Amino acid sequence: MKKFTPIVWLQRPIHWSLIFGLSSLLVSCGASEIPLGPTSLNSRYTEEQPTLSGNGRFLAFVSNRNGSHQLLIYDLQQQTFVRTPGLNRPETISESPSLSYTGRYIVYLTSDQGRPVVALYDRAIQQSQVLTPVYRGWVRNPGISPDGRYVVFETASRGQWDIEVLDRGPNVELDIPNGATVDGPTN
Repeated sequence: MKKFTPIVWLQRPIHWSLIFGLSSLLVSCGASEIPLGPTSLNSRYTEEQPTLSGNGRFLAFVSNRNGSHQLLIYDLQQQTFVRTPGLNRPETISESPSLSYTGRYIVYLTSDQGRPVVALYDRAIQQSQVLTPVYRGWVRNPGISPDGRYVVFETASRGQWDIEVLDRGPNVELDIPNGATVDGPTN
C-alpha cells in the first residue's frame, strides 16, 4: 500500500519567496508615490533624451504626453514646465535637445520637407530658426556651447559621418550668467 504524505503549500519555499518578492515589488512601485499631473516631471508616457542646462536649472527632454511627440522644458527650481510657444510644431517630430548655460538657447533636430535639420529655439524671443537648411546630407546629434555661440552636429554630406561646428557669429547675444564678463581673445 502506498503511503500518502500531504505536501503543504507552506513547505515550498520557492513559491513563498516568489510570492513575497512579487508583492514587495508591486508595493514599492505603487503609482501613488509618483507625482503625476500637468506640472509634474513624471508621467505615464514615454520620456527620453534628457539634457540639462549648464547651470543645472532646466531640463529638456522628448515626451509623448498629450498624445503627441514634443520637446518639453522643465524648470527644476520652480518644479514647473516652461512655456515654449513656437517650439513644437504640429506634424513634426523634435528630437535630440541640447541646452545652453541658462537654457536660453535650445538646439534640436526637427524635420523640414521630410529631412532632418538642426534648429535653434531662443526662449527670449520665443522663435525657432533652422540652422542647416542647405546641408545635402543627413544630420544628427546636435549640441550647443554653454554661451550659445557655437553649434555642433554630425553630418553625412560626404558619405560618412563627420562633425561640423557652426559659428553663429560674434554678434549673437551670448547666454551668460548675470554679471559675468565675456573674455575676448588675448593677444
